[in-house]
Amino acid sequence: MKVAVVGATGMVGEVMLNVLAERNFPISELLLVASERSVGKKLTYKNEEHTVIGLADAVAARPDIAIFSAGGGTSLDWAPKFAEAGTTVIDNSSAWRMDPTKKLVVPEINANELTSEDKIIANPNCSTIQMVMALNPLHKKYQMKRVVVSTYQSVSGTGVKAVQQLENEIAGVQGEMAYPYPIGRNALPHCDVFLENGYTKEEMKLAREPQKILDDRTFSVSATAVRIPTAGGHSESVNVEFHKDFDLAEVRELLSQTPGVTVQDNPDTNTYPMPIYAHGKDDVFVGRIRRDETQRNTLNMWIVSDNLRKGAATNAVQIAEYLLENKLVANTSEVVS
Repeated sequence: MKVAVVGATGMVGEVMLNVLAERNFPISELLLVASERSVGKKLTYKNEEHTVIGLADAVAARPDIAIFSAGGGTSLDWAPKFAEAGTTVIDNSSAWRMDPTKKLVVPEINANELTSEDKIIANPNCSTIQMVMALNPLHKKYQMKRVVVSTYQSVSGTGVKAVQQLENEIAGVQGEMAYPYPIGRNALPHCDVFLENGYTKEEMKLAREPQKILDDRTFSVSATAVRIPTAGGHSESVNVEFHKDFDLAEVRELLSQTPGVTVQDNPDTNTYPMPIYAHGKDDVFVGRIRRDETQRNTLNMWIVSDNLRKGAATNAVQIAEYLLENKLVANTSEVVS
């Protein structure tokens, strides 16, 4: 496959290249694409040096697949140009997620909705992906009514500038600020921009995206998103009210049998999910599974995942793998490396 990674010099782009290499995705030609200021830079993939090219040159090269992680504005401008050239775009920004003409895909849940006609495919929000991975099997069995989620999100979700701010604060160095306040020894109830309804964009993504992915508007999600001083990995406290009652042993069994989900839930041995453990892994980790004793048919869970991997890069590569395995994208090259 001729594959373009758009936003290759960014934090998610770097992880994208790592995941493509780790999973040995069949690439005959790799195009590393970034903004004009990064054109000409050298990046290494599988011990081979590649020169970063611009977006126009990448479109002209007509890749089979283009994986975007370059921001919503770039995706809105350029994804249609790639699509018109015959490329299938997998976009990691929020640009196309709620577009009714575009699929919003977590492969373990709804990849079967994809067809060869889908030329722009949306990758969900990182916090959404890990939440729906855990909720999907439970929703099928017990039917969700209402979800209340509070997130504890790492600075890596903001980007390189935010990671640098945290490192500067730890080192006692004055530097550029990604946030309006210090993040070290702090918690900011402020992920993305505030909207007129008082929620942030991140919180509204958590409210709306699960309904689209699960193709069900009968349940509701209320979210509070908080940034905390961890370098990687998002955590979520999730309270789920179901229409049907559940058995805790059965809940653990359902989650344990779900591909891509690992249950870590043994208070006797202090076993529970943590960002430090999820780092560099692709699974979604679920623990602190317990009944809400204040309300019928209601469950509490703690969900943790590496936001740069399953929350972004790995999910996008899994979509690409599904397209290839199911012959939904043309493979124009005979050479596989």
